[in-house]
Amino acid sequence: MASPRNYYGNVRAPDFPPDAQWLNTGRPLSLADLRGKLVLLDFWTYGCINCMHIIPDLKRLEAQYPDELVVIGVHSAKFANEGDLENIRQIALRYELEHPIVNDRDFRIWRAYAARAWPTTVLIDPRGRVLAAHSGERVWEAYQALIADAVRQYDAEGILDRTPLDLAPERLSTPETGLRFPGKVLVDEPGERLFIADTNHHRIVVCDLDGTVRDVIGSSASGLQDGPFDAARLNRPQGMALDGERLYIADTENHAIRVADLQARTLETVAGDGTLTYGALRSRAKDAKLNSPWDVVLVGRSLYIAMAGTHQLWRLDLDEGMIGPYAGSGREALLDGPLERAGMAQPSGLSTDGTVLFVADSEASAVRTADLSPKGYLRTIIGEGLFEFGDVDGTWPQARLQHALGITYYQGTLYVADTYNHKIKVVDPTTATSTTLLGTGRPGWRDGAGDEAEFYEPGGLSEARGLLYIADTNNHAVRVADLATRRVATLSLRDPEGRLVEVAPSEALPVLRLPEQRVRPGRGRIQLQVQLPEGYKVNDDAPSTIQWRTVGDGFLTLPADKTATELVGRSFPVEVEVDLRPGAGVLQGELALYYCRETDVGLCLIEQTQVEVPVVVTEDAEPEGITVDIAITPPA
Repeated sequence: MASPRNYYGNVRAPDFPPDAQWLNTGRPLSLADLRGKLVLLDFWTYGCINCMHIIPDLKRLEAQYPDELVVIGVHSAKFANEGDLENIRQIALRYELEHPIVNDRDFRIWRAYAARAWPTTVLIDPRGRVLAAHSGERVWEAYQALIADAVRQYDAEGILDRTPLDLAPERLSTPETGLRFPGKVLVDEPGERLFIADTNHHRIVVCDLDGTVRDVIGSSASGLQDGPFDAARLNRPQGMALDGERLYIADTENHAIRVADLQARTLETVAGDGTLTYGALRSRAKDAKLNSPWDVVLVGRSLYIAMAGTHQLWRLDLDEGMIGPYAGSGREALLDGPLERAGMAQPSGLSTDGTVLFVADSEASAVRTADLSPKGYLRTIIGEGLFEFGDVDGTWPQARLQHALGITYYQGTLYVADTYNHKIKVVDPTTATSTTLLGTGRPGWRDGAGDEAEFYEPGGLSEARGLLYIADTNNHAVRVADLATRRVATLSLRDPEGRLVEVAPSEALPVLRLPEQRVRPGRGRIQLQVQLPEGYKVNDDAPSTIQWRTVGDGFLTLPADKTATELVGRSFPVEVEVDLRPGAGVLQGELALYYCRETDVGLCLIEQTQVEVPVVVTEDAEPEGITVDIAITPPA
């Protein structure tokens, strides 16, 4: 074991400015408020894909060290729009960030810690001194062992403070909405259907063009699970492409491409396994690992993918079942040239006229074209560089956009969702000219004439019959613009069959956190023990289940058919066999248990809870499995 002296910081951590704006706290914080805790500063900017990628690592560390570690998001904005506190609040809600966030819009904290890149993380020890720093992704790998050792050391010294912080998460004051941060829309004009990526509800809503809901793809719980629509799971889906009755979906945070059979009402994974990768080459789609696919477009039998995480376009051959990079070297840049050598910057929107691909290259605030030929070129229509942005109509190179996410080609015209300018613009590819069509440039929600209508970070566009459908992301709405009159209205969703009634996500359940368990690698088991109140039994006529999942890379593998276990007709303990490998993470179980009195089965009670067990798999442990013991409290 390393000497405890290795876990003392040498440089005093600079404090936060006293006048800084905060979220999720209810009050400003200082390092004095955090004395006795390990503090991990996350320097981020919310449009950056790399910053998005480390969110699961941050949440994983928070779950493993809920009382010892405090993550502080230091939001140092790249784009002007990202510096507004209300916009950061919307992002905190979108990515379900509940740790404290400080608005560092003037880069005072950034400079004090000599940060140089997004994301940068800095670990501060319980005495208020800098312990370590890391730039880039893979935050779990950078800090997990260090934090584990530091916790043991400071615990032994008696200076670790496990008193919970008194925080005020923004979600507590946020009402639920029928749609939640919808990212993209797709119109099927022949079928008179509109597909809405209801991104934060982890589902696709299928409705008529008048807003009447026909179907819902996904159970509203996040995850990577194939099967019938009402049981399948997505994770913040974005762009879609239709091939007859097969809907291809960019399942962004699952790093996967999914396909929905609209007739059979089933969802299947085409490519990706839920983990992201870097530098991947052409491979069989079923073996591929992807990196934040954000949009898709179909040309013939080729599905083109805006792979935002690797700054590339990819191509999936639907006949051969092969997938791989199509355009972009993987370097984040605004660089024209041959497809394989050109540079892109987080492409997030795709469309086509059948002869070229049109790309919304968001981090470069650019509109690009890619030839539909492997030996073709990538060219820029609007855009000057990674840090050249604004809201300027006109002709290239003077014209400016700000982090445009959506694009669609319709009847000879290119429409762009100029996301951070809260506008819809028209871009002429021939003259390289950009013109405002809709929006005032202010965030808001107002219908009416095009120059009076207001949007709030619109992210996706699609069109039919002279109408432009707009995913108005931060307004949790779909807007419809008549292109002839330039009038905007909000699409009213009608749900006569109650299909949009949301299944409560696991984050809304009460959480039972159990102590850390250390187990030996190899073949093992999860043993679930539920202790019912005296005189009660499980109701064998109701669908009780336990849903297992893991937060962590590779420490535990569940059989594909055992992630959800029915408890009907089974006596406790209930066991599931698993493979355990050296590593660490968190085992989560989502319990839905129906139970009743032994003498009155007509009175059925429901217990819903989420259990979390930190797990360390190591050779020096004795147990061969994990025991999850839940005691049900007798009803009052």
